[in-house]
Amino acid sequence: MKETLRKYPIGIQNFEDLRNGNYIYVDKTALVYQLANTNKVYFLNRPRRFGKSLLVSTLEAYFSGKKELFKDLEIDRLEQE
Repeated sequence: MKETLRKYPIGIQNFEDLRNGNYIYVDKTALVYQLANTNKVYFLNRPRRFGKSLLVSTLEAYFSGKKELFKDLEIDRLEQE
């Protein structure tokens, strides 16, 4: 059986590049779904080098309707429910 090696996304800050480039991705899209579908105001405060750009890129892809990027992720399942 042949295994596909996946790369670590060192320096990748774009969700689309990360998903299309076969990089390792820890799925936190359930939190993105919760963030986008509640009527609350959130203040996103994170330290430097802690994924703010990737989160904004993920939100941009979600609100732009790029559903193919979210295939096989938790947010895809939540959208179908």
